[in-house]
Amino acid sequence: MGIAESITLPKFSRKLENYRGGGMPGSVGIDLGLDDGALDTEMTIGGTEALLFKQMGKATVDGVQMRFTGSIQRDDTGEVQAVELVVRGRHKEVDSGEWKTGESNTTKVSSTNSYAKLTINGEVLYEVDVINMIEIVDGVDLMEEHRNAIGL
Repeated sequence: MGIAESITLPKFSRKLENYRGGGMPGSVGIDLGLDDGALDTEMTIGGTEALLFKQMGKATVDGVQMRFTGSIQRDDTGEVQAVELVVRGRHKEVDSGEWKTGESNTTKVSSTNSYAKLTINGEVLYEVDVINMIEIVDGVDLMEEHRNAIGL
């Protein structure tokens, strides 16, 4: 069993810049890749966990791996599906808040991630590895041709 009471999943947001060339009647959003913070997560755990403090200050941008699992159920069919999120990155903040005698406490963890993979019902829906220039959406690697073009 896990220790996370809640998690804020990555927003998976893209950076778009409006472009309007000569003769265009309007602008279009030019895709410039992922937004800053597009893979960031936040979680809240009950109490505190020593491992979180040991993970602070990891030297690499993918030094901490976390795995979150759960399930969702459809209201129309009752079907239950497994959900898994795997992220790699580093903790930006570990906030244990105020501790009071006779009261429970929580710890909030903010993480900046360089890798994220969202799987539902065994199907990888979205996988991003910023360092290795990989972005897979619905089984298609959007960066494959770019890696090939530069010899990676």
